Amino acid sequence: MENNRWKPTDLAEKLGVQRQSIHNWMDGNSTPKNQEVIFRLYQLGGDKLLIFDNPEDKPRIPKSNHFFQVRGGVTLNGELSIPGSKNGALPMLCAALLTTETCIFENVPEISDIELLLDIFEKMGAKVVWDKEKKEVEVTAATIDPSILAESPEIRKFRASILMLGPLLARCGKVEIVQPGGCVIGARPNDVHTNGFMTLGATVTQSEFSIRCEFERNSFKANQVLMPEASVTGTENLAMFAAGVSDESELFFTATETHVTETLRMLQAMGAEIEGIGSHRLKIRGTTKLKGGRFRIPPDYLLAGTYAIAGVLTQGDLTLKNVYHTELLSFYALLRKTGASFEFQGDTLRVFGKQNLKAISKLKTSIFPGFPTDLQSPFGVLLTQCEGESMVFETLFENRLTYLSELEKMGANITLMNSHQALIRGKTNLKARQVQSWDLRAGAAMVIAGMIADGITSVTNINYIDRGYEHFDQNLRNLGASIERVANPM
Repeated sequence: MENNRWKPTDLAEKLGVQRQSIHNWMDGNSTPKNQEVIFRLYQLGGDKLLIFDNPEDKPRIPKSNHFFQVRGGVTLNGELSIPGSKNGALPMLCAALLTTETCIFENVPEISDIELLLDIFEKMGAKVVWDKEKKEVEVTAATIDPSILAESPEIRKFRASILMLGPLLARCGKVEIVQPGGCVIGARPNDVHTNGFMTLGATVTQSEFSIRCEFERNSFKANQVLMPEASVTGTENLAMFAAGVSDESELFFTATETHVTETLRMLQAMGAEIEGIGSHRLKIRGTTKLKGGRFRIPPDYLLAGTYAIAGVLTQGDLTLKNVYHTELLSFYALLRKTGASFEFQGDTLRVFGKQNLKAISKLKTSIFPGFPTDLQSPFGVLLTQCEGESMVFETLFENRLTYLSELEKMGANITLMNSHQALIRGKTNLKARQVQSWDLRAGAAMVIAGMIADGITSVTNINYIDRGYEHFDQNLRNLGASIERVANPM
């Protein structure tokens, strides 16, 4: 817990146990018994954390076969077209489960989370055709059997698998999935989803390992749901559920990100009546006769922000195409405050020239249209190169500052005030080290840090990066970066 800067509550949430259990283990009053908990603990600490009387009892944790080697001091130049959004593709693909008709998706990113989701679709019985050259995916879920989700190990690998609950509950009346996994960025409880389903009349049963939902009514028990927070996946899940039931409902305090509104527009095109798209209040009249169609995944603004930061830090001349600027206005505002040189027009963003960067008073993450939490860690790397002291205030996830310990290994001057706030003092010359990806966005941040560090940086746990950044190393090489994907010796 010291290494990861976790409190007992943080570790308890990660393992899915009570906080008192953590205290009992620390005091030596008890030891973990549940096999899934032991597996998760061993993933976190291996032999340094757990000792087994019988070596055969050790969990077998598959190791990542690759890491990135990044040589610093290289300038990025050239053009890059931003691919489709991971956070847009996943809910839109899940919406295809609402209909027996074929859904065709354009601009689908080639990332591991999409691979996993489509693999699950096929195991349920859906027909999937993925043309990676055209970036098109065709899904026909005419005959599906969701029962396999109750024991699917793939679901544990990514958080977005929970997005299958809404459409399958509406279509099949019952669904059970194992508890979703994903990045270690803090508590992301399922309450927004499950409480919303229950408000509308579903029965939900949860354990440490699974979520079971049943809906036997022809109409909703209550027609209004007030969400406790503007949850992106919560909005998408409840909207998909409501779109597939022949009744009217209202959702309050809904998320407004572009990938949310594009999912809602897809549901609208499929036959649901939806008012309030782009606002915090949605009125949805669903139907059990949703149809298929052709839909386009929006570009990934988080990738645009990440590459833009890399361009600023390497002081090159980088042009990014296929960018939705409205999603990045809060990002642009802070970037402008650092003194970075950039301009945007049409669907193009260009960063260029020598940068004389200065600190900002505060980077505070927030729900859209505020500063996106997913760009906080790449921007944190940028702040190490800004003259002066900057505060980072992560308001959404309590473990999202963990990457700062990796930056400290590289020589960054950082004071962690608590799990949500840190001071970053610059400008600091970073030194190459072996660092790890703590989550998807932190992994990309460490690659960027390696590009401006003295020497060759090794970035491990890159499976996180592959989950959301299409051909990340290849794209960076095309822009002039010195980065290689290296196989671990077996």
